[in-house]
Amino acid sequence: MQTNFSPEQLKDPQMASSEKILRTCIHCGFCTATCPTYLLLGDELDSPRGRIYLMKDMLENEKPATEKVVKHIDRCLSCLSCMTTCPSGVHYMHLVDHARAYIEKTYRRPFWDRAMRQLLAFVLPYPNRFRLSLYTALLGRPFAPLLKLLPGPGERLAAMLSLAPSSLRPRSMNEGPNVFPAAGKRKARVAILSGCAQRVLEPNINDATVALLNRLGVEVVQPRGEGCCSALVHHMGREEEAHAQASRNIDAWTQEIEGEGLDAIIITASGCGTTVKDYGHMFRSDEAYAKKAEKVSALTKDITEFLTTFGMPEPVIETDAVIAYHSACSMQHGQQIKTEPKTLLKKAGFRVKDVPEGHICCGSAGVYNIMQPEIATQLRARKVQNIESVKPDLIATGNIGCMTQIGKGTDIPIIHTIELLNWVTGGIRPVALEEMRLPGERPIPERQFAEAAE
Repeated sequence: MQTNFSPEQLKDPQMASSEKILRTCIHCGFCTATCPTYLLLGDELDSPRGRIYLMKDMLENEKPATEKVVKHIDRCLSCLSCMTTCPSGVHYMHLVDHARAYIEKTYRRPFWDRAMRQLLAFVLPYPNRFRLSLYTALLGRPFAPLLKLLPGPGERLAAMLSLAPSSLRPRSMNEGPNVFPAAGKRKARVAILSGCAQRVLEPNINDATVALLNRLGVEVVQPRGEGCCSALVHHMGREEEAHAQASRNIDAWTQEIEGEGLDAIIITASGCGTTVKDYGHMFRSDEAYAKKAEKVSALTKDITEFLTTFGMPEPVIETDAVIAYHSACSMQHGQQIKTEPKTLLKKAGFRVKDVPEGHICCGSAGVYNIMQPEIATQLRARKVQNIESVKPDLIATGNIGCMTQIGKGTDIPIIHTIELLNWVTGGIRPVALEEMRLPGERPIPERQFAEAAE
């Protein structure tokens, strides 16, 4: 794509980066075939190619964002399916992130839009605030249908209440700064991102991760000071907040790297993983943090990435259960992790099936299912229909947002991949399976005896 940015404009590193990305686009339109919003709405401006034209015009001419531009950029899920499809290697993620930050600086949103965004940014990245808000949501859930009738934020508030769980998990005993020693001789030392929303909604995910890693001889540390990965506010274009949250994590992990050392930084929510792996780009122009951020990004691994190279214990439970594996967009498109989770599940003894249209987003996309509930609901219905078509006993995935979104549309249990791997290799049974027995489920006595002897 031909661009006409001035030399003065290109002195800005952000603008220079976006200009380079724009020049990569060859207008081929391959991205339209896999873009969820284009598939649903059929509007060229709701495709990556259409949005690229809008962003180019806005950035190149340094125009304040308009209502039209904001509408179509806001409808983007940042699922990054377009990046997987693109034959030219257009880095759409960095381009749309720049556009969102530009919009935040040049466009004044309507009052209710600003208020909702402020509320989400104030609550979700902070576990105690989020937990308190969920207790409040339990009281408000019966009124969700009525809220849809209200003008302004009604539909979004209704969506937020409908996504809230009907009950809350107890706090994890592992919450807070801690070191979890390896069983036997220490073979590796890793940090784990405790995060924000996941540790409130499903604290058992990180608990299962710690338990499995410890059995493998891996020491796990939760450093003091780390927290939200910054993805939520980053994708809202709130750059200062995003950098503040990310820099706290970088400081916490750098202290461990420079202390006893780390072999990896483990992430159990793929949406967070995509963002943490991008810290190097986020801080590339920051003299104080550039090298530290690059090191953190290089060490960051999804739990399934780490286990693929480090190894897994033999299963001590076998089952004939059929698993539909849902690959989160942030996993398959954001991090290009496609086969590792399925391979681990197969080695653990599960029968794994791919989901038709597996490249299409479920509609979660961070807080997209709150901010764009109509589109998100259509995408969920499409995803659930495809999942149910393979007649699985379980759904496995590696992202808490997808678990929440899909779980509201089906009665099939949806469980994090690591919980299943931990269980069949000697860990505790996933909460979602406490009241059900899987087809062909039985212990493998000889392996259980051998593991106990060790």
